[in-house]
Parts: sequence; C-alpha cells; structure tokens
Amino acid sequence: MRIDVVSIFPEYLQALDISLIGKARREGLLDVRVHDLREHTHDRHRTVDDTPYGGGAGMVMKPEPWAAALGSIAGTGDHRPLLLVPSPAGDVFTQAMAAELSTREHLVFACGRYEGIDERVYDFAAEHYEVRPVSLGDYVLNGGEVAVLAMVEAIGRLVPGVVGNPESLIEESHSDGLLEYPVYTKPASWGGREVPEVLLNGNHGKIARARRLWQLERTAQRRPDLIRALDPATLNRHDRDALWHAGFMIEDGRIVDKPVGPTEE
Repeated sequence: MRIDVVSIFPEYLQALDISLIGKARREGLLDVRVHDLREHTHDRHRTVDDTPYGGGAGMVMKPEPWAAALGSIAGTGDHRPLLLVPSPAGDVFTQAMAAELSTREHLVFACGRYEGIDERVYDFAAEHYEVRPVSLGDYVLNGGEVAVLAMVEAIGRLVPGVVGNPESLIEESHSDGLLEYPVYTKPASWGGREVPEVLLNGNHGKIARARRLWQLERTAQRRPDLIRALDPATLNRHDRDALWHAGFMIEDGRIVDKPVGPTEE
C-alpha cells in the first residue's frame, strides 16, 4: 500500500518511522511518503494561508499550493487515489472504515490547518481523486496531523504482514461491534487481586463464553450505543441473558433499553 501525507509540519509525521508502522515501511509493506506543502509555494515567505472572504476569525489555506501538491501526487500512481481530509465535518472514522481502507492501493491524506482548506480545492481534487472528508470524533484539533497518525496506524496495521500475529486482530475492540474483553497476565495473584478462575482452568469453551460475557458487560456499561446497534440475529441465548441483566431487551427485531419500572413510594 502507498500512503502520501501532505502537511506544513512534515516533522510532525516522524512518529510513522517507529513501532510497527516504521518496521512495515522498512520492510516495504507500506510505502509512506510525507510531503511539505510549503514546497509548492512560489513566494519568498512560502505563504500557505490568507484571510477568509466574507470576514471572520482565523485564516484559510490557499488553493494554489494544495492544487500543486495534490496534482503532483495524483500523477505518480497506477490507481486513482483516495484523498482523505481530516475534518470535523467528515464521516466518523471507524474500525470498519479502517478495514475497508486497508484494501486500497493508494491513500493520500491532506492535513489542513487554521480554519481549513479553501473549498475549491475539494472540487479540484475530485478531478483526480476520490475525495472523502473523515472525522475522528466530535471535537476540533489544531490540524490534521494527529488524526492522520491515528488513521494511518489503524489502517496500516490491518495490511497483511504488518502485525506479526494476525489472530490478534480478530478479537480486538470494535472488530465484532463490541469492546474488547479485559486481559490478564502473570502473576495470577497480584496485590491481593486475582486473575478470574475461569482463565486458569484450561477449559477453552468456558473461557470463550466468559470473555464474551465480559465483552457484553463492558460494552453495555461504557458504550450502550454499540449494544443498541447489534443485530439480534447474531446473539445466542447466553448473549441475550447477559444483555437482559445489563438492562437491554429485544423488541421488534431491535435491541432497546428495558423500561424502568415505577418508583415505589
């Protein structure tokens, strides 16, 4: 997979040289290229922003450098690239999206700054790219670099060969719509706290059932929205019992909150 990142702070992306992503780059599994947007300016101040038309606070990134940078990248690959623009106005980035993007041949990330990129850049880019604004969540960052680091890691680790043990990807949070179950290691007793007995008995069927129960309990407590989004057809009797005790029920083919009974006087 080839990944291009355009930023006015290319040094911000140096974290992509370490850990599993850095190793994948060195082994040729990921071809990650970071570009300095200022290299595509033509004035001595290397200007990339200007005041917004219509007034308002802040500055807007100019279209000319972005057009030059994106145009130069688009013409170097064999496939029509997908341009991902971190933006609070984009689709929310999810594990399912990461899995889909990990199958692409060529991803390009545009790291905006200030009040954002001139809207005409998106129209220009659509001539050369599939364009998709993407959001990490309902909050605002100073720029797109942090979001790109998160997305490249989430996507890159799903590329075959990047993670040494691919089975570790199967039981992660969000891989099945639930949060991951709690994990433990040696020693079995630490600080007066014990590893759950079921994990020590070697009965893999009971272990799998306990972990599934812990997943449902943890998700119900921390992310009830994920519980409500589950397909009831995928739940067995044990799952349904666990959700009932966690405060959920199945009604008209959907998972809903159990009604709260009347308060006793």
